[in-house]
Amino acid sequence: MQPWVWIVVAVVLLALAALAYWYSQQQKTKQLRQRFGSEYDHSVQTLGNERRAQEELQRRAERVEHLQLRPLPPEDRQRFGDSWQSVQAMFVDDPGRATHDADDLVTEVMRVRGYPTTDFEQRAADISVEHPAVVEHYRAAYAIARRSERGEASTEDLRQALVHYRALFQDLLETGSVQGPVQEGEDAHDDRVWHKAA
Repeated sequence: MQPWVWIVVAVVLLALAALAYWYSQQQKTKQLRQRFGSEYDHSVQTLGNERRAQEELQRRAERVEHLQLRPLPPEDRQRFGDSWQSVQAMFVDDPGRATHDADDLVTEVMRVRGYPTTDFEQRAADISVEHPAVVEHYRAAYAIARRSERGEASTEDLRQALVHYRALFQDLLETGSVQGPVQEGEDAHDDRVWHKAA
């Protein structure tokens, strides 16, 4: 066989290998985007490039696979739902305390579900695997709660924190119907929503 034929074969094989690699990367990106949603973009922005973000998201998924996550039994869902009602009712008289208690309640639900709860960043990373649609709510609520501890959050900020906590809380309870501070079609800025619990 002529040497040029070997060169052509080698070039074709390299091109096919490159195409296969490109296709596999495209599929990997598509799968991670579908699984993590907006958390994918958040990770790319935070880590500075797509490759590092993909590696981080895959590490998270592998970590969560080894956790012993479990659904809540009905009695725990009821107990936590009742606790949420108390937090919501407290908001009218003590928004700061209600926000603090909402943070504690979400952390307790996570613990009972099987998530490690020692570090916020790790909690958010773990939550992003199974609950990617609400992890940004968790980050926003947590940031407001920390500002509240420093005396830097307004009542409106705290109201928004509770709305954010509620989104995660509902997802963790896996009911989708926890009575919360804002019902479908209601405005988070409407004071009547918050006085229902009074």
